[in-house]
Amino acid sequence: MAIESVGAKPRRRKPVPPAYQSSGSVIRMQRIIAAFFNSIEGIRFGLTREPALRQELILLMLGLIVGPFLTLDPWRLAALWGVLLILLAVEFLNTGIEKLADKVTRADDDLVRIAKDCGSAAVFMMLALSGGVWALALWERLSA
Repeated sequence: MAIESVGAKPRRRKPVPPAYQSSGSVIRMQRIIAAFFNSIEGIRFGLTREPALRQELILLMLGLIVGPFLTLDPWRLAALWGVLLILLAVEFLNTGIEKLADKVTRADDDLVRIAKDCGSAAVFMMLALSGGVWALALWERLSA
């Protein structure tokens, strides 16, 4: 039983619907397929309506082309491409936070502003990490 706060009455959890119980592989596969299509919808939304996501996707595409010119080591390529994929993932999370905050309220609210600023800070940190990894790979290539 879950207790919400001190002194509150215990509340019973609702039973898990049969569709979400792990009793059969067919049901698990349906959940995986549904999650896949939800992800595709999120990607489609982000790329059609968010310029920052489109810009970072272009960076990823350029990185896929330029990466092998900087290094042929598979682990270094994984790092170069990985930071760009993580950057894209962080930008998707930031977009989700912003859309949810806009749904909650359009009025000036300090907590909403802080949530959006924190999401923006996360993207900034990932941009700095990505730039550092790519600069290091470029420096290593030019100094060799």
